[in-house]
Amino acid sequence: MVGIAIVGTGFGQKVHIPAFQAHHKTEVKAIYHRDINKAKTIAENNNIPHFSDKFTEIINLPEVDAVSISTPPFLHYQMGKEVLEAGKHLLLEKPVTLNVKEAQELYDLAKSKNLIATVDFEFRFIPAWQYFHQLLNTDYVGNIRLIKIDWLGSSRADTSRPYNWYSRKDQGGGVLGSLGSHAFDYIHWLFGPVSKLNAYFNTAISQRIDPETGELKVVNTDDNCLISLELANGTPCQLAISAVVHAPRTHWIEVYGDKGTLILGSEEQKDYIHGFKIWGSQIGGNLTEMEIPKQLLFPQHYNDGRICAFLRVVDQWVTGIETKQEITPSLKEGIYSQLLMDLCHQSNDSRMWVNVPE
Repeated sequence: MVGIAIVGTGFGQKVHIPAFQAHHKTEVKAIYHRDINKAKTIAENNNIPHFSDKFTEIINLPEVDAVSISTPPFLHYQMGKEVLEAGKHLLLEKPVTLNVKEAQELYDLAKSKNLIATVDFEFRFIPAWQYFHQLLNTDYVGNIRLIKIDWLGSSRADTSRPYNWYSRKDQGGGVLGSLGSHAFDYIHWLFGPVSKLNAYFNTAISQRIDPETGELKVVNTDDNCLISLELANGTPCQLAISAVVHAPRTHWIEVYGDKGTLILGSEEQKDYIHGFKIWGSQIGGNLTEMEIPKQLLFPQHYNDGRICAFLRVVDQWVTGIETKQEITPSLKEGIYSQLLMDLCHQSNDSRMWVNVPE
């Protein structure tokens, strides 16, 4: 069994703890929280033997083989570095760091110590997405002429939602880091590398109430991102991301080729893993829903779909740990996603197209 320490108890409590406890080859050995009383309560409620408010103490426990981190992004680099230096395998939530230099350093450190580091790029593991990937690879649409992606949510639409790290650019907040980090990974996975990009950011809710002072504070992170991409093969891709809109179609990918069309989409408002369907048509035919092969379906249903997909990420990670072989996704994919995010900020600031280095 791989002994796991959980660091980060928001997403960690909802997804990481139940997934690691459900997986047949992992066991949650320890929990970290900066508040010792909260650490104790979480440990007792989940039958976790060790808890602490000291990060170093948790990651150095001999029972801990690997550490899963789902803290806010500004903590990822330092925590990830300490985990790897302690000789423990690493799972990081995205965005992996605050910039590509930090991401590269973590990747190099993991490689130098022969440790398996992965990123929770969970869309690669959703059944409909895997079938969509297969259809693209079997030339269903032919030569792709246009890709259009809308990822529209309302998680930050409530103006009364308080000011926190998400409202601060220097702490990795904003919808680009939250959703764009995923999008850049799956664009590369589905369609290949990007050669240049142009990004425009907008802050729709420019002030939020600071829960500590009760006063309004200025938000300097992005609520909306409109991004134009040119893929390395010349294909244009349009990406629209928002966290402040009430859209009936939450996540939609349209691919138009010279032989046909493929659409992957979900109208699920609360669960962003379940609910995806695929529609396809070839020249002269009607757009029809396509059945997802049974062998790709999740073996077990969880009400929170994120657990279903995360379990498959854990499966990859454990395989890598057992075989001592780098897996996909690794921090290498995290570097690429972070690079494109850095370049989007550069493009938005300069109001210019930016080339992506090979």
